[in-house]
Amino acid sequence: MDTTVKPPEVDPPEPDEEDDLDEAMPRVQITRRRLVLGIFFVIFATAFLYFVLPQLANLKEQSEQVGEGDRRWLAVAFVLTVASFGGYVMMFQGIFVRGGTRAGARIDWRASYQITMAALAATRLFAAGGAGGIALTAWALRRAGMPRRKVADKTLAFLILTYAVYMAALVVCGFGLYFDLLAGPGPFAITVIPALFGLLAIMLALGLGRVPPDLQRRLEGFATRGGRLARVAQRLANAPAAFSAGIREALAHVRERDPALLGAVAYWGFNVAVLWACFHAFGDAPPLAVVIMGYFVGFLGNLLPLPGGIGGVDGGMIAAFAAFGVPLSLVVPAVLAYRVFTFWLPTIPGAIAYFQLRRTVARWREERPRGEVPAAAGA
Repeated sequence: MDTTVKPPEVDPPEPDEEDDLDEAMPRVQITRRRLVLGIFFVIFATAFLYFVLPQLANLKEQSEQVGEGDRRWLAVAFVLTVASFGGYVMMFQGIFVRGGTRAGARIDWRASYQITMAALAATRLFAAGGAGGIALTAWALRRAGMPRRKVADKTLAFLILTYAVYMAALVVCGFGLYFDLLAGPGPFAITVIPALFGLLAIMLALGLGRVPPDLQRRLEGFATRGGRLARVAQRLANAPAAFSAGIREALAHVRERDPALLGAVAYWGFNVAVLWACFHAFGDAPPLAVVIMGYFVGFLGNLLPLPGGIGGVDGGMIAAFAAFGVPLSLVVPAVLAYRVFTFWLPTIPGAIAYFQLRRTVARWREERPRGEVPAAAGA
């Protein structure tokens, strides 16, 4: 009987894997200097938003009500905010960590918290549309030992599953309000148009999911024979092919009924609930479908090139609810209070989590045996 203990089989490393371990910070470098400057910018921009802009827009009276809300409902909003972040961490664990990889073994719940909170802070301080958070997350995962391709596929899957909830909400609430299936007014511009946008995004994503993930490789022969234009086409095929890989990864989680998917629903659901609680803190909340629609339509302001969408998200939400006929005397303090919870709450702990993450990454580096190349364990 052979009692030799064989080492577990591992995936072969990528050619440049070992060199990649010495990667520095992500392209959006979050140095102490940038962090301090970013925080100062946020303070000044937020002060302008909360104190100067309301006076210029003749909204001073409504903005002054922010500190006069019902303390019980504001406490509920605080609890809901924490629950929303908990859903985000839960989804991160399910998508990036579970699956038996050696990198996943290094990333416990504490590290997951540090990565997600630091990424949320980076998103708010440094880039529009979440680019700063994506770069920081990818850097941390690579430092944990996750192969570059796996980081890319899982990051796309994470974003796709997160924003699938967003688009589904636009479709369901938009058409539901317009066709009187849900309680609340249904003006065409603020219901049907966003619903069509969400439907188009879903259809486009599902269509791209049918693109072969190895499309670029399949076009190698065509690129060789077809000249310069064919080579350009081959390079352009990399984007839909990469997106297709992310779609397939996301659909795999759906088919497996991964409990982590509840994290995406919890993240958005509790976030909307924070706004709903803030409405109750200053009066009667609009119908739930209106709160959901106004939230998601206004949240598109996060795509503007402003840290955290400062001004863009706030203004977008206020305009959306005004289009639904909600009085400004209720909308302005509710939206500004909501942003206090959802902007400041992750930014300050997120900045602390970033420095904790740097220490965690340094520890991973010390714990890794010299010459070890990360690979998927037990594959």
